[in-house]
Amino acid sequence: MKQRLFRVLAAVAATSLVTVGLVTTPAAPSSAAQSAAAGSYVALGDSYSSGTGTRSYIADGTECLRSTYAYASLTAAAKGYSLNFRACSGAVVSDVTSSQLSALTSTTTYVTISVGGNDAGFADVLTECALPAWASDCAGAVAGARSFISSALPGRLSTLYASIRTRAPNAKVVVVGYPKIFMGEDCNVATFFSPEDEAALNDAVVLINSVTRTAASTRGFTFVDPVSRFTGHAVCDSTEWINGFSSPVQESYHPNRLGHSNGYLPLVSGVLTGTSVAATAAVLAEAKDGAEEQARLQQRYAVTDRQIEPKLFQPPTKARLQELAKEKDVDFDAWWADVR
Repeated sequence: MKQRLFRVLAAVAATSLVTVGLVTTPAAPSSAAQSAAAGSYVALGDSYSSGTGTRSYIADGTECLRSTYAYASLTAAAKGYSLNFRACSGAVVSDVTSSQLSALTSTTTYVTISVGGNDAGFADVLTECALPAWASDCAGAVAGARSFISSALPGRLSTLYASIRTRAPNAKVVVVGYPKIFMGEDCNVATFFSPEDEAALNDAVVLINSVTRTAASTRGFTFVDPVSRFTGHAVCDSTEWINGFSSPVQESYHPNRLGHSNGYLPLVSGVLTGTSVAATAAVLAEAKDGAEEQARLQQRYAVTDRQIEPKLFQPPTKARLQELAKEKDVDFDAWWADVR
């Protein structure tokens, strides 16, 4: 009886202490704290990382075209990671160095990056190769890109990767390559890629992936090659994971939502975290719910990000083709009537 009385008195005393504030019960951890505990994730790189091509972008006051449908956003949403989404459309290696690496710290847990395509001038190469054969020097444009990739890009990547490791010494770093854009067909009426052009462009993708893989491996980073995953889902395939010529033009020749959710996401998340992530309805909703918070975070960097120059494919226009026809002594009216 006495023991029971003592237990009751102790319970009453504890309740009283809580009431007056002398004893507090632990608060449930905030979502920010939970994310920090799960891991700190910094997404670096260019448009293939930012989510350009998915047609939905966060309102961060820039032209970086960051999307909640991008594989970085979906990975962070699924795993509960705290994401700093620095990847930006148009970024070259020097942009990553000057405007994105500051997001890395000794506490960064995960890093992903894709970069190098803009350094090699892929948008300009696509612009040249989209012209009809009589107007185009596609072979020359591809050769110039290949020369840069083989000679100049390895050094740039090596220096960049060294900086990433210095700033984030404890992070798991995954370097992400590029998919082949074409599979031998051009179904867009406004462009004129030949099968030979497409093969040359795809070979350039294989080369940049090879160079990037070597540079990444040298620094102890893991490289993810998406070429096989995207096979059968290129431009003009029955189920495209990569946009062809699109409106607005910024969407052109970039992975669409399926490209990120079905293409990149399972590959990158599996290597980055050890478990492949699926873009379930719950994951997509979680990523979307974080859009405003991510926009506020990226607005802090907006002044710097606005200095990054967009790299856009320029489709052939009738006026441009008429100019080229005069330069090359081609009967434009006859050609135009034939193709139309």
